[in-house]
Amino acid sequence: MTDKDLPPYRKIADELRVRILSGTLHAGEKLKSENELKDQYDTTRVTVRKALALLKAEGLLISEQGRGVFVRPRPNVQMLTTGANFRERRATGVSNFNAEAAAQGLRPEQRILSVETVPAPAEVASRLDVAEGTQVIVRRRAFFVNGEPMQLVDGYYPAALFDGTAVAEPRRIRGGVSRLIEDPEGPIRQRITQFVEDLEIRMPSPVEIDSLKIPPGVPLARVFRTAHTSAGQTVEVLDSRVPCDRHVFRYVIDVP
Repeated sequence: MTDKDLPPYRKIADELRVRILSGTLHAGEKLKSENELKDQYDTTRVTVRKALALLKAEGLLISEQGRGVFVRPRPNVQMLTTGANFRERRATGVSNFNAEAAAQGLRPEQRILSVETVPAPAEVASRLDVAEGTQVIVRRRAFFVNGEPMQLVDGYYPAALFDGTAVAEPRRIRGGVSRLIEDPEGPIRQRITQFVEDLEIRMPSPVEIDSLKIPPGVPLARVFRTAHTSAGQTVEVLDSRVPCDRHVFRYVIDVP
């Protein structure tokens, strides 16, 4: 289909999309009213409304009741994952998420939603190499940047290994659980030598849409990250749900 064959609402949406993605229309900027856009494009309000609905479904626009339509702010965080920066972050006592967000001039925040002991779900048990239903400690957290929800993260830990440690307590752990695992004077005293990540892209559930404020049409990345130690143990599984419109993941893989 050529540009001439496109319906009018698609042509309007295409033009506005280019202006948004190029930065001509800035994040948070208010669009003209439907009447003003109707006159600008010499069309009807119904056509304008269809164009705006398409861009809202793509996560580029948001409506605010009584205020109008705005370019949706997108506080992207680029997450850089390397062995070197894992060691560097761990040594400072600052988590990788917080350090990466702060380095980009953003304000990170983590909130603990709950800490409990539960039977291991099948997909977690297989990664921890334990029988399904084995008791695990799950730490559920929400991550924010500049007050906006960025991801939900559930961390699973074998209860046999972590019972009685800070992992089982509903409080922040300085430097994160990885620092506790590697602390030579701590309860685990093992060095993490490998992370394995499995990435799944899917549409979010209603709960995820509500918790993460995901606009219509935006998919979600689910990342399972498994931590292995030099002793051959699997000590952590992180189940992260990340809206695809506000993150950039960069993996650096050194090939010998």
